[in-house]
Amino acid sequence: MNEQGHAEDVGQHYDRAMMLETRLRTRRAMTSIAAGIKPGMLEEEAMEAARRLLKARDMLRGWHAIHVRFGENTLKQFGKPSEPGVKLRDDDIFFIDIGPVWQQWEGDAGETYVVGNDVEMHRIACDVQKLFQEVRTEWKERHLTGVALYDEASRRAAAMGWQLNLDMNGHRLADFPHAAIHKGPLAAAAFTPVTELWVLEIQIRHPTRPFSAFYEDLLLDGR
Repeated sequence: MNEQGHAEDVGQHYDRAMMLETRLRTRRAMTSIAAGIKPGMLEEEAMEAARRLLKARDMLRGWHAIHVRFGENTLKQFGKPSEPGVKLRDDDIFFIDIGPVWQQWEGDAGETYVVGNDVEMHRIACDVQKLFQEVRTEWKERHLTGVALYDEASRRAAAMGWQLNLDMNGHRLADFPHAAIHKGPLAAAAFTPVTELWVLEIQIRHPTRPFSAFYEDLLLDGR
């Protein structure tokens, strides 16, 4: 079997409809978590609130840890611990990244939020979603490979005045656990990825100020 065939295998419990349902539940949970985060809250308090909410929705078990990053902690690499005791300021930025498992299907969602009136924070939060949509459209219309998709993302991020973090480079999603099927990043895929099996991750940072913005979602050709 070729590289694409192995990379896009699914597990014995894979169910397209349930994967899409899990995506919907994951994004709704993320939005609910964000709604409870206010200036003056410690990052640790936001993390605990996220755990409680996911537990209440039977989504506490995750294929990756919960990440809520405030301010300068938005620059931390995936999986790296935050600096402790960081409080959300009146003019600030934060992102949420959750990868819960609902029943036996994986979800993954990430989005950036801004409180207050910092113009550059609002601009980067808007641009990270815009960049996501632009490269997704390029993939749909031009059938880009994973490699070409991230090359395009890097070029477009620079044109917007941001720096793309290529360590946040996309991955598979499946019935749990996808890592038993494929562990390689989307950015290394030398083939055109199919819809509904891959997560497109985009993280951009400010060139001079200490914050970044993050957005991720399932790579879909029609939503």
